[in-house]
Amino acid sequence: MSSAPLIDPFARAISYLRVSVTDRCDFRCTYCMTEHMSFLPKAELLSLEELDRLCSTFVRMGVEKLRITGGEPLVRKGILTFFEAMARHLASGALKELTLTTNGSQLRRFAKPLADLGVRRINVSLDTLDPAKFAQITRWGRLPQVLDGIAAAREAGLRVKINTVALKGFNEDELFSLIDWCAAEDHDMTFIEVMPMGDLGEEDRLDQYWPLRDLRTRLADRFTLTELAERTGGPARYVRLEESGQKIGFITPLTHNFCESCNRVRLTCTGELYMCLGQEDMADLRAPLRSSLDDAALETAIRAAIARKPKGHDFDYSRQGVKGQMTRHMSHTGG
Repeated sequence: MSSAPLIDPFARAISYLRVSVTDRCDFRCTYCMTEHMSFLPKAELLSLEELDRLCSTFVRMGVEKLRITGGEPLVRKGILTFFEAMARHLASGALKELTLTTNGSQLRRFAKPLADLGVRRINVSLDTLDPAKFAQITRWGRLPQVLDGIAAAREAGLRVKINTVALKGFNEDELFSLIDWCAAEDHDMTFIEVMPMGDLGEEDRLDQYWPLRDLRTRLADRFTLTELAERTGGPARYVRLEESGQKIGFITPLTHNFCESCNRVRLTCTGELYMCLGQEDMADLRAPLRSSLDDAALETAIRAAIARKPKGHDFDYSRQGVKGQMTRHMSHTGG
């Protein structure tokens, strides 16, 4: 088996793997999934042992950052055993960072064990500080439970970054209150444009879409924005608010895509590898994983997939409609 690094056709080294460990979630956020989702049969999901083997193969092939996602990753039964398995790669130095994105609902239970296993920072999705609006956007969520989970993460020594999806007509009026809250709590913050992933039924993508260039303009009316060269291995671009010293990130796949420096691929809980979030092409890694106890066929399949990684995605919103929309929901691919 070769130890050569994973390089895509555009000379980008693939060092970042996002792994969805479940498509299930205890929320039903309106921009992510329908209220009555049909989830995958449990029999179709990779076992935690299979996820360990897949992720360990990627680490051996040069992946240095592993982000665990879902759905909501912390609702997967036995998930701590998977984090325990991945912690051995932190201990060896092969893996530089093990982290996760969560809705925060289960953090009171899991924050300290995660910190004990080597997780140092997490992303928490939070789009509003208004309890009624939170219930509206998540359908099933309770804001006090999430805020308590975030507090538990801080108590455990985890660095928290708040991810906020910019939603027109929903949280526009909370732009500065969210930023002020993050400053008071010492959380970094990133705003994300809503992405065209999955059929949401009655929800309209164009009605939800708030371009981040407009959000930045509003920020610039109150703060002095300094562009930062900092990169964290993800798609965010950062500014510093000089008056408060805060670091604010922007993920802008629609108004300004981030494809030129893309170093990541996404693995689903069924073993599908998506080389691009905004393309339908994927590689089935479950078949070679299960066909042999030897990893040679698996490594060959991974290299063949990376050789098909496209230059960029096709997401676009026009005045007339949505272009490049993916049929799969974000909870399937991994947030």
